[in-house]
Amino acid sequence: MAEKPMIDVSRWMTGPRAAETEKYVMQQTMVRVKDPTKSLEFYCDVLGFKLIMHRDFQQWGFSVYFVAMVDPATIPTDPEAQWAFCMNTPGCVELTWNHGSEKEEGRLYNTGNSCGIGIPEGAKGKGGFGHMGITVPCVYEACARFDKLGVEFHKTPNGGGMKGLAFIKDPDGYLIEVLPQGPMIAQAVDHAGVPAEGGKGYTDNSK
Repeated sequence: MAEKPMIDVSRWMTGPRAAETEKYVMQQTMVRVKDPTKSLEFYCDVLGFKLIMHRDFQQWGFSVYFVAMVDPATIPTDPEAQWAFCMNTPGCVELTWNHGSEKEEGRLYNTGNSCGIGIPEGAKGKGGFGHMGITVPCVYEACARFDKLGVEFHKTPNGGGMKGLAFIKDPDGYLIEVLPQGPMIAQAVDHAGVPAEGGKGYTDNSK
């Protein structure tokens, strides 16, 4: 028997959307990145996104790059058509580059969770933003590939108490959750040699 939800969420799962919102699109999440080349290599070459639109705002000292998981054959070649395509594509990630940041040392941006970047020494922050997420046919196969490509892991599939999912980091340290497109089934050993048996429980990364 399924456990009773902590709060009654039924009314948000049923019935039509408000008429005024029927054509709204959850279009983007924006993150600031230090080096756009490294970020585009990660999101496009490692995760399989495609760059669907970009703009340089030299007068204001920043550029934006919108990536999404789309068939590249559907991306228009005309810049204005790319804008319209982008604004109607759900689930984009907007990578924002402040010009010159690539010359600075170390990671620059607070990534949420328990990240201490930008927090005064001795102070304690409590993260709000947690992570982005992708789903894959097989978490274990995907993570073995990520490992070969030199991706940094926060949690391997069998690490911690929750088995069958992983967390990797992008070049700026933002967490990307890797989940299966089917049932959460643990394999005996993951690519890092971590067995499915044992492991610590859930960790609150906001602290």
